[in-house]
Amino acid sequence: MKSFTAGANDDQVRLSRFVERVTSGLPTGLLYKSFRNKRIKVNGKKAAPDYRLQQGDVIELYLNDEFFPAAPAPRRAPKQPRVRVLLENEDLAVLYKPTHLLCHSDRTGDPDLVSAFLAYLGEKGEFVPDKENSFTPSICNRLDRGTEGLVIAAKTYPALRDMNAIIREDRVRKEYLTITVGAPPKGRHEAWLYHSEKNNKVTVRPQPAEGYKKIITEVEVLEQNGPFALCRIGLVTGRTHQIRAHLTFLGAPVLGDIKYGNRKMNERTGFKTQALCAVRLTFGEIPPENTLQYLAGKTVELPDPEIVRRFHALARAGKD
Repeated sequence: MKSFTAGANDDQVRLSRFVERVTSGLPTGLLYKSFRNKRIKVNGKKAAPDYRLQQGDVIELYLNDEFFPAAPAPRRAPKQPRVRVLLENEDLAVLYKPTHLLCHSDRTGDPDLVSAFLAYLGEKGEFVPDKENSFTPSICNRLDRGTEGLVIAAKTYPALRDMNAIIREDRVRKEYLTITVGAPPKGRHEAWLYHSEKNNKVTVRPQPAEGYKKIITEVEVLEQNGPFALCRIGLVTGRTHQIRAHLTFLGAPVLGDIKYGNRKMNERTGFKTQALCAVRLTFGEIPPENTLQYLAGKTVELPDPEIVRRFHALARAGKD
């Protein structure tokens, strides 16, 4: 038997989800059989899978030891970069992710934004893993490895839950700056996108088709100089590689994009990753029952983005 005491970040978590988080390899059928056989109890009594935990509840799991993860073997963690925080309160932080930094850890073992954020919270004493049952602070939106810019991170479970709802319900507008090869047509553009999981590449077409999802991208051309344009992009939908693939479809690929871009122009300019930066987050209407309702109408913007200077440097180089 394993016993847990619900903490602040377990409050209002569904009991079945809590059990899934603190166990490993527990089959769904056995999970619900354990509920029926009273092998999962809260405060000494039988509890239903949909029971919402309250801070201080004692959860007893009469399950085989094989379903509880063993302590991981110690390994040398990669040195994490110091995280840059643009906005922070007790619920959230808005972070800057530089180009080449992963959002989440992967098999390469390279540094990543989530680990850097956890290290930052650990230094401040705001996250102590041994004091948490199942919650770990996490990011709510992600950027491709080659894209830089703003990422929202949640410090508590309620903030993670409610920010995910805000993003899922399209209550936050995301804007990017990009340098394109050629100037794309201005305005609001619709198309359909298909994502191949096999090669992690997308295809865009002008009409709907089976397996394709609708995409909407807003384009504003801020400056033009020679073959390059500095554009502001608004995402109405947020599909995989949407900006990069949609701009290529519109005839103006993102400079430096090795997957959908103009190879010759990339080589000529020396850009080895996409010139794309998430620069602004604007929160729309948020329902009062959401704990993050205070964000309604607020904007977070990246000050003095490097991508603007890179565009002007290209313009100067073209005059030399």
